[in-house]
Amino acid sequence: MSAIRNSRWNVVLVTCLLAWCTASVASANDGSGLWLNYTPVSDNVRLKEYRQSIRAMVVAGDSLTAREIRNELRHGLNGLLGREIPFDAPGRTSNALIVATPRYFKAAGVPPNQELLKSLGSEGYAIKAVKIRGARTLFIIANGDRGLLYGTFHFLRLLQTQRPLGRLDIVSTPRIQHRLLNHWDNLDGSVERGYAGRSLWRWDELPSVLSPRYREYARACASIGINGTVVNNVNANPRILTPEYVRKVATLAEAFRPYGIRVFLSVNFSSPISARFEQEGNRKGGIGNLSTSDPLDPAVRAWWKAKVSEVYRGIPDFGGFLVKASSEGMPGPQEYGRTHADGANMLAEALEPYGGIVMWRSFVYDAESDPDRVKRAYKEFVPLDGQFRGNVFVQAKNGPLDFQPREPVQPLFAAMPRTPMMLELQITQEYLGHSTHLVYLAPMWKEYLQFDTFAKGPGSSLASIIDGTVQKYRMTGIAGVANTGDQPNWCGHLFAQANWFAFGRLAWDHTQSAEDIAADWIRMTFGNDQRVLKTVHSMMMGSWEACVNYMTPLGLHHIMQVDFHYGPGPDLDTGRVDWRSTYYHRADSLGLGYDRSSTGSNAVSQYPSLLREQFDSPVTCPEKYLLWFHHIGWDQKLRSRRSLWEELCTRYFTGTEYVDTMSTIWSSLERIVDPAIFIHVSKKLETQRKDAAAWRDTCLRYFQRFSRRPIIGQSE
Repeated sequence: MSAIRNSRWNVVLVTCLLAWCTASVASANDGSGLWLNYTPVSDNVRLKEYRQSIRAMVVAGDSLTAREIRNELRHGLNGLLGREIPFDAPGRTSNALIVATPRYFKAAGVPPNQELLKSLGSEGYAIKAVKIRGARTLFIIANGDRGLLYGTFHFLRLLQTQRPLGRLDIVSTPRIQHRLLNHWDNLDGSVERGYAGRSLWRWDELPSVLSPRYREYARACASIGINGTVVNNVNANPRILTPEYVRKVATLAEAFRPYGIRVFLSVNFSSPISARFEQEGNRKGGIGNLSTSDPLDPAVRAWWKAKVSEVYRGIPDFGGFLVKASSEGMPGPQEYGRTHADGANMLAEALEPYGGIVMWRSFVYDAESDPDRVKRAYKEFVPLDGQFRGNVFVQAKNGPLDFQPREPVQPLFAAMPRTPMMLELQITQEYLGHSTHLVYLAPMWKEYLQFDTFAKGPGSSLASIIDGTVQKYRMTGIAGVANTGDQPNWCGHLFAQANWFAFGRLAWDHTQSAEDIAADWIRMTFGNDQRVLKTVHSMMMGSWEACVNYMTPLGLHHIMQVDFHYGPGPDLDTGRVDWRSTYYHRADSLGLGYDRSSTGSNAVSQYPSLLREQFDSPVTCPEKYLLWFHHIGWDQKLRSRRSLWEELCTRYFTGTEYVDTMSTIWSSLERIVDPAIFIHVSKKLETQRKDAAAWRDTCLRYFQRFSRRPIIGQSE
């Protein structure tokens, strides 16, 4: 069986290599190469330097990961340098690139710095240019294969972005331990909130037929430091835990393993229940033989322990469970009068002997009975702080509502000092124009990461909470809801690839700037032409703020179409406005905005005192959150000295003008970028222009019904 498996993966590997070679020869005009195209170095001075510095390579070891490192270096350097670089036998030091663990260097008589090795941990790496016995050498050193893999991708990125090699002295370690993608992929091949085609995972073909894209996906994730993936939807189908699907998932895990990526599963809390109970209408049915999924029932606990044991027999390095429970119709412990901690701890107990973790989502609300939905997670979870087992994360979205174009930070992050908090970001653009609008999300994520929660006074940024600096969490984690699908360019929009790339880079090191990450992605995707770099960079860096302006400026939120979360909610032809929109914007003849101050819903009370005081007054509340926390009169003057209505008009028109500018300056690149990519992006931008104008005109005309004031800036 092992021989068959190895033969099968050899076929897949050859297919992948052929695809990579084809991509390096032909233009990657379908975007399938992502940021790993490895096109020839265009700067002749740099090319000469690289060729002189790398005349041979040594990759120590023969593990599956070491083999992938060799494949990546062979493919990458051949494409970048335009020549074959030989792999030498161990012992070569001059003009060589050496990729090895400390054991190799000790054998070569060059013991590495022990302090450095200790600082690298299990995933970190160092890239250095040194002289060994008088000979110039480049080396990548790490304590294990995963570190060497990450270091290899970093090294190739230096060449792709044409950085000098002479004084390399890079030490890089991940600031966050668990760096995951969350796929909302269903077993029927559909993807919830997916805008790039169907699922990457071909469940009907697994485990016998293997798509080359499984390894390509793992390779792309590893190149930006992602080390885990949840392969199925949080609205989980219980069938994912059947022996049939565990075998399918095991095949994916086998493909991902050489790239250091562990597989996780979303599970349905009612999985232990017999399906017949669903048919009888008593409870949501699962795949078990029980009549309950009460987490304190001994039979339920035994069922989960047996199921976890079965999963680990098939997937020895399985990561654990992601759980959406007691939320939006998904079953959970509250159906039995139990708490979130009771439910999470039951699963954690089953996973603990194997090193598995539980990621228990805090996305809970009761739309019918909550006076203010954004307060619900805090109410349910803060009383449970300290009651979760040691291998449980509470996974919270960045804001208290639902991945809106802009929100204040979820107050839960500052209020759970005894429970590891995992940050959940959304890469897929559910509320930001799907894969049609060009919106670079790194500036938004940086705004959240740098947000000072004041959890322990000034300087308690969200980033310092999730990386464990502030609360000293025993484990740390961050998750991104993936934007991948089976379309050739992976993400539906070429520029949406930048958000996948940026998430991984920030998950590894949240101190990196959005500007630098964008520049790297542009160089790796389009090449190093300075005109392209400056033009595309200018488009990307203002695109999120523009989207906020033409959709939900000044703290407005949740005014989009309810079902698709795409266009504006008001229907001006019929006069219909979904109740959720009116619930959140509260427009009336007096003004606009949701009063969450101490005299309103008092959502401000969930924040530490310094933030609470700032948010509670419209005078001190940042204007980007103004209508989130306050109902403001139409004629009230803002900091610009414009009235609220005037400022609202200005923001909407500013947003659409930015999209017009993006379209104009992109057109200036027609003769520089690949023709197919130029046409692809041009079509997307044209649709975005129309959509942005529709948002502006629909919202302003709708709010005008209440303000009774003329729209300022309206096109003739």
